[in-house]
Amino acid sequence: MRLHAWTDGASRGNPGEAAIGIIIKQEDGTVVATKKRYLGTATNNVAEYTALLECIALVREAETFRCTELVVQTDSELMARQLNGQYKVKDAGLKVLFDDVKRSLAGAPFTFTIRHIPRSLNKEADALANEAIDTNVRKAQ
Repeated sequence: MRLHAWTDGASRGNPGEAAIGIIIKQEDGTVVATKKRYLGTATNNVAEYTALLECIALVREAETFRCTELVVQTDSELMARQLNGQYKVKDAGLKVLFDDVKRSLAGAPFTFTIRHIPRSLNKEADALANEAIDTNVRKAQ
């Protein structure tokens, strides 16, 4: 089964309050999983990679998905181009996360594609990430 995922990492301040949002759908648009999680203080790039890592983990752990192909859409042009080999990973912290993504895909029972999309097409994942930040900020006040 082909699954489509939208991932987003949000950071207010960069670095600042950060969170992730993930939505995974079947081909027909049926939502099979969502996730949002507050990260604490992080950069937007760290949040983007964290969202992708957690998306891959969700798909790998959920055997009920029977995923044979995972297509991830992200509004992070940097991350998509790094993972597609178009950009080098220069930042040491991102290199660790980049390597983590590669390791998490090694031996995966599905093929993996990542695509850069405009932010306007990533609103659902973005909303989840921002909800996670907002919820945490309200708790702290």
